[in-house]
Amino acid sequence: MGPLVPDIIGNELNFIAALLIGIAFGFILEQAGFSTSKKLVGLFYGYDFTVLRVFFTAGVTAMLGVIILGHFGLLDVNLIYINPTFLWSALAGGFIMGLGFVIGGFCPGTSFCAAAIGKIDAMYFIAGSFIGVFIFAEGYPIFESFYKAEFWGSPRLFDTLGISQGLYAFLLTAMAIGAFWITTLIENRVNGKPNPEFKPIRLYVGLTGIAFIMGFSAFFLPDIKDEYLQESENRNFINSFPLKGMTADELAFRLIKDDKDLQLIDLRSPEEFKKFSLPKSFSFSINSLFEKETKKILAVEKKENIFIADDEFSEKRAAVIAEKIGLPNIAFLKGSLVEFKKEILEFKMPDKINSRQEADTYRFREKASKMIPVLIQQNQTKIIPKKESKRIVGGC
Repeated sequence: MGPLVPDIIGNELNFIAALLIGIAFGFILEQAGFSTSKKLVGLFYGYDFTVLRVFFTAGVTAMLGVIILGHFGLLDVNLIYINPTFLWSALAGGFIMGLGFVIGGFCPGTSFCAAAIGKIDAMYFIAGSFIGVFIFAEGYPIFESFYKAEFWGSPRLFDTLGISQGLYAFLLTAMAIGAFWITTLIENRVNGKPNPEFKPIRLYVGLTGIAFIMGFSAFFLPDIKDEYLQESENRNFINSFPLKGMTADELAFRLIKDDKDLQLIDLRSPEEFKKFSLPKSFSFSINSLFEKETKKILAVEKKENIFIADDEFSEKRAAVIAEKIGLPNIAFLKGSLVEFKKEILEFKMPDKINSRQEADTYRFREKASKMIPVLIQQNQTKIIPKKESKRIVGGC
């Protein structure tokens, strides 16, 4: 639901959609045989690897879906919650859950699925789960130091391994395909006969080829944020990109006139912004341009977004990224804030004036140098607060 909430599907409708998806998920689990403990524990005894195939398929599908949606800017990857890793408690918890799985024949999700169709053993399993939760909750003060030991943060495997997202996606897809074929051979050997569900063999060879192609496609679908940030580091590319610029004089004139359509995007640090900020300015970073809340502010109809910073390249870089993201009415301040301060705020009338046009320009700058500092003093600081991202926490 990431790309659709709350832009298309509102929060209220989201609950209804979640209910319908939950019902569909339970139905699919039951139809796949996950309400039967014999099928679930078949993974451990070698006669049925349906669980492995389903979970590998779900994982690879979700992974490629996130990569594709992230590449086309339909999914804000920053909103995806990654469970923090506490190594020792994760290993202990995995061992306990695996032991419970092989003894009880269910995991938490499948036990509720089985209980819903009247399986008595699943109901006992759920009761045991509640007892386990109660024991953990009451004993937490004792377990806390162990639970929080060896904190690794929220790592992503491809970052930990030092490889690209695309390479990791391809390797995981290849691993899944290899696991499917190897487990099929194990099943055939344990059961003493080939599985009739895997005929004709040519169909599954074709599906294997399609899966490899999908995994390989991840090499050509980098995350849109990483792609644009890397591309924007190329000075030749940025300087050759067609952008609209605004002079210091035009900006000063529009500030004095209190232009309602003007919106300044200040790329300096929040600390610098607090010390000095122009009227109608907001504090943003380049990274924040990819966030949904930022896009909503910059995509206001008829607003003209002018990027300002202490150097022109930073302004152009952010403006190019904004253009490529699809934000409207983008421009940059020519000469940067350094030139604006020199020509407007710190203006001093020169001794020699060569033309009438220069005289008019200098008179305006002299007037602006007195008026804009007053406007700055009156301006209420508008640093955009860093809101905590709304992330959905959960899983099977």
